[in-house]
Amino acid sequence: MAGVRVAEVAAAGEPLKVVERDLPVPGPGEVRVTVEACGICHSDAVLANGWLAGASFPLVPGHEVAGRIDALGAGVEGWQVGQRVGVGWFGGCARCRAGDFITCATLKIPGVAYPGGFADAMVVPADALAAIPDALTAVEAAPLMCAGVTTFNALRNSVARPGDLVAILGLGGLGHLGVQYAAKFGFDTVAIVRGQEKAELARDLGARHYIDSTAQDVAQSLADLGGAQVVLATVTDSAAMSAAVDGLAPRGQLILAGASAESLRVNPLQLIMASRTVVGHASGTSRDSEEALAFSALTGIRARVETVSLEQATEGYDRMLSGAARFRVVLATGN
Repeated sequence: MAGVRVAEVAAAGEPLKVVERDLPVPGPGEVRVTVEACGICHSDAVLANGWLAGASFPLVPGHEVAGRIDALGAGVEGWQVGQRVGVGWFGGCARCRAGDFITCATLKIPGVAYPGGFADAMVVPADALAAIPDALTAVEAAPLMCAGVTTFNALRNSVARPGDLVAILGLGGLGHLGVQYAAKFGFDTVAIVRGQEKAELARDLGARHYIDSTAQDVAQSLADLGGAQVVLATVTDSAAMSAAVDGLAPRGQLILAGASAESLRVNPLQLIMASRTVVGHASGTSRDSEEALAFSALTGIRARVETVSLEQATEGYDRMLSGAARFRVVLATGN
C-alpha cells in the first residue's frame, strides 16, 4: 500500500472529495489500521461543517471504523498485526484517568484529533481500539461503534431492569438498534414511531408494543401500559421528546441520545411530582464499544445497512443527511 485514498472535506461545509495521501506511519503508542468498513453518522456532519471546536481542515471524518491492524508503533502491547479492531468516538484526559471518559476535556475524536475512517487506512491511539468478534463482519461491526454503543450503553446504564416497560422513541439509525437491545435486555419494549409504516418492522426487531405518535397521545398511551421506566429518545425532534415526559413512571428517566438544538418543553412540576429525570447520553468508551460488539455478536443484534464504496462517499453522506437511507450507511472499502 504505497499511498491511501481518503474522503476529505477541504473546508467547512464543502463536499467530500476522494484524494490520495501518503501512507501514515504509527508513532509510539499508535497502530495503523487498514479500514474495511466505516459507518457514516450524523455526527460526521458536525465535524464537516466546522461546528465542533478543535476541528481543522482539510478534515477526514469517520468514527465508526472496522478493520485490521497492519502496523504497530513503539510500546504498543496487547494488540497484534492482523487483529480485527474497531475505532469509535474516544477521548483521554485527567477526567478519563478518573474514570469519566465521556466528559473528556481533550476529546480525541477521529476526524479532529487525527484523520478518521473515510479512508483505506488510518493511524489511531492504541487505547482507542475495540476488539471485533469473529461472528461480526466489518460492515456489521462498523455502525455498532457509534450507533450501537450509544443505544447499548444508554439502556444498560439506565434505571430500567428486566421486565420494566422501556420505550424507544424513533425507529431510525439509532432507534432500530435501541429496540433490539431493549428486547434482548429483557425489557417490555415499546416502539414510538410516526405512522404505521414501521409497525411490522418494530415487532420483528423485538418490540411488544407500538405507539403511532400521529394517531395516539404518546404520554397517555405509555401511562395506559403502566408508565415507562425509561424512554430513550433517538429522534432529533425536541417536541417529540417533550411529549413523552408525562408517560414516564415515577422515578422514570427520559434519556436523550438524539441531538437537537431546540429547547425541550418541560416544566418543573412534570419532573418534581413523580421524581422523574431527564438525562443526556453520549456514546461510550472503547471498552464500552468492545462490550457492545460482543453482546451484539452473542444475541444476533445487527444494524440494517446500505453499503457504498469510498468513491461514493458523497452519495452515502447525502443519503444519511436526507434521511433517505434505511437505516445506516457504511463505506465498504473492499480491503
